[in-house]
Amino acid sequence: MKIKKFLPLMLLLTLSVGCSDDFTELTPKGSTTYSNFWKTEQDAVAASNALYTHMYNDVMFGRGFFWFINASDDMVTGRSNATAENIRYFRTTGGESYIRNIYGNLYQTIRRANEIIKNVPDIQMNEAMKNRILGEAYFMRGFSYFYLASYYGDQRAGVPIVTEENMEQTHFGRAANAAENYKLVESDLKKAAELLPLFTSYSDEDKGRAHKDAALGYLAKTYLYWARYDASKWADAEQAADAVANSGSGRALINTGNPKEDFASVFYIANNWSSEYIWSVVSGRQTGSILPGVMLENKGWGKYNGWGYFQPTLELYNEYEAADVHRRKATILEFGDEFQYLGQTRRYASSNSLTGLQFNKYMEPYRYPVEEHLNSNGDEPTTDLNVPLLRYAEILLIKAEAQIMQGKNGDVPLNLVRARAGLEPVTGATIADLKHERRVELAGEFADRHLDLVRWGDAQAAYSVAPHGRVHADKTNPDAPYQVVELEAARNFNPQVHHVWPIPPDVVSSSDIPQNQGW
Repeated sequence: MKIKKFLPLMLLLTLSVGCSDDFTELTPKGSTTYSNFWKTEQDAVAASNALYTHMYNDVMFGRGFFWFINASDDMVTGRSNATAENIRYFRTTGGESYIRNIYGNLYQTIRRANEIIKNVPDIQMNEAMKNRILGEAYFMRGFSYFYLASYYGDQRAGVPIVTEENMEQTHFGRAANAAENYKLVESDLKKAAELLPLFTSYSDEDKGRAHKDAALGYLAKTYLYWARYDASKWADAEQAADAVANSGSGRALINTGNPKEDFASVFYIANNWSSEYIWSVVSGRQTGSILPGVMLENKGWGKYNGWGYFQPTLELYNEYEAADVHRRKATILEFGDEFQYLGQTRRYASSNSLTGLQFNKYMEPYRYPVEEHLNSNGDEPTTDLNVPLLRYAEILLIKAEAQIMQGKNGDVPLNLVRARAGLEPVTGATIADLKHERRVELAGEFADRHLDLVRWGDAQAAYSVAPHGRVHADKTNPDAPYQVVELEAARNFNPQVHHVWPIPPDVVSSSDIPQNQGW
């Protein structure tokens, strides 16, 4: 989607329906009032555009969610930062500036979706356009509740359910449990899948809007998370994954038979809309996800303002099989690796990396001179690379996991992922094989290793082991020898408390809902 083009219309809707941090605030704001807005097709399109404003927000899919993902064993915080440390060590209150707006922003998106679902059916407009816009609203509402339920809900309490039917209320209690939220997500995503067109039908101008495969893909992932509470959902996850594969849009892994290049090319600008794309943060030089710049070497070797956060651990590096060299190199830079940076060839060395390693997945925009694909303002380091949230490889791994958990054979989808990396197939794949494959395929992505460890029941054991890295004798010399060091103390993960994150205290106070237990 051409984000900049739609910003004025997004602002119009923001003014018309309000944008309070408190999602119970329902009073319209601004000169364009609620009563005179919902009249035309243009109004409906403006409303649908406003659904996406938080997608490229720094505190959302820039780095906000990554503070949660950073709790995993795959990475450490690359710079001394007390707030990040408190989140990583589960000492957070939920009110820190890095994460406090995630909850409210998701509910703002839900509010905008509710307004569309309530008002657009009565607008006289093209029927196909109406269906698409309603489908976008159902998708973004389901998408938002998916994250709310997964981060803040559990078997003891879900998050408040606000729909077009009850949004005029002044108080919303918590749902009985996360499963109640997932039921709404399921319903919304199924409606979205019925109403939305295939991605392949979109013009370039509309790429980035919700589409059928995105709805089906997140439906599969919803069942994946829901299955920890209800084992019958494994069958649903398998079916939803198959629906993505059979939607008619030609979903497939990028696999030309060249393992050295194929996996790496998934994260190339030219493949922003490849057959592997399911859902991403649409990015550009001026707007989009700042994650590539956040992961870049701090100060970018004096040439660009990288931020130096979220560095891979030696444990992640060592998880790759000896033969998995191409996928590992495409994921992680280590001392001595040759790469292109701002039009020049470099060999990797870092005076800033705590681990002696850097994530490499999002580095392709930095191969070229700054003016080609980068925001010239390094304080807002967006690039032309769309940052993937869900891609087809994960759909295959969801299917494999669902099959294995049902006692079926999951070798076929699992081995499709391995074959692209140039690896030999496994026979009779186990859940351990699946966990390994998710880790190495999806490292450093929004797929979320931390939530995987939590839902598998592995987080307590994983975090009781201190992470390691390499300290090189000369941090400016790519060939310098290194010592393996312990990077930080092991962490205490309480599976009765830390499996969810705390709801921001101001939300608890203003909405009078109970905080997650133990926080």
